[in-house]
Amino acid sequence: MPTYEYKREDGTVFEKLQGINDAPLTECPETGQPVRRIISGGAGVVYKGTGFYVTDYKNGNGTAKKSPEGSSENTESSKEAAPKADKE
Repeated sequence: MPTYEYKREDGTVFEKLQGINDAPLTECPETGQPVRRIISGGAGVVYKGTGFYVTDYKNGNGTAKKSPEGSSENTESSKEAAPKADKE
């Protein structure tokens, strides 16, 4: 469930854990003041580490998966699946 930030009428801010389908609060549950939901930037995505390489994805015997040079499964299958035009 996401955490939403609300701003009270006096300017103070609080957080509330709510479901996505729950209606936004109209008043503070603690003070009864009118509140507005604040649109925040949320948490950013943090990438750590050196990256991903072919060796990060291993097959069952512990060695990296390798495809034959020069062959592409997608291009060959797309050629076979393309309809051929009839010449009349």
